[in-house]
Amino acid sequence: MNPTPRPQPLVIGDFSRSDGARHPHHPGTYLISDPAEIDAVEAAQRPGGGRPVDDTFACMCDGFLRTDHHGPQVRRLLDPLSPDGIPARHRARWVAAAPAELREYAGALAAGEEEPRAPRGVPLGTLFSWLGAVRNEPRDAAWLLADRAPERLLAGVPAEQLAWGVRETGRAGLEGAVRFFASEEFTTRHPKRRRVPDTARDLLLRHARSHRPADLPVLERRLLRAPEDRIRRS
Repeated sequence: MNPTPRPQPLVIGDFSRSDGARHPHHPGTYLISDPAEIDAVEAAQRPGGGRPVDDTFACMCDGFLRTDHHGPQVRRLLDPLSPDGIPARHRARWVAAAPAELREYAGALAAGEEEPRAPRGVPLGTLFSWLGAVRNEPRDAAWLLADRAPERLLAGVPAEQLAWGVRETGRAGLEGAVRFFASEEFTTRHPKRRRVPDTARDLLLRHARSHRPADLPVLERRLLRAPEDRIRRS
């Protein structure tokens, strides 16, 4: 017996609520891939299994479901500010997957706080691993948070300290480190703040060459060389 095929993801286009209220870390477009969540959207659009409450459900406007083109039940289900909505579920899953020492910070961002207090004493390797972690739903309603949260914590760290974090992290951390060093958060720094010792630079270039070749040209241009680390004396 053939298994039931997985339903095609719904591509959601968020055009905010009519009152202009919007979650600060909500993406403009995202995917709903979970079959139960897809069923929930369809059930809200077809109460009682009958005809759609409006005709726009039958068309994919501009290639995605627009949150402002549907009935109140669907809009409520897709409202980024609704605590019972699908975006809130996506954010909750992302928070639950965060490293333990970062979960409180992740929860505050997921709740919509703009500038929650940054956690202290978290190793840079942990932040790199958080950014580089493989996510089961990489384009869900929490994808913007997943990119922004670790980058915000790394943004103000001096390049010398970032380099030590690169040297001390594992493969998932190198994935995140390459993403960060190739991002605008790092590449737009003043040249003096982009100098990285050769050991860390070589690790980043090697990982990019093998796993993220699209980032390699940016790293080769923007990662500037610095003298190798000297032994630090206590």
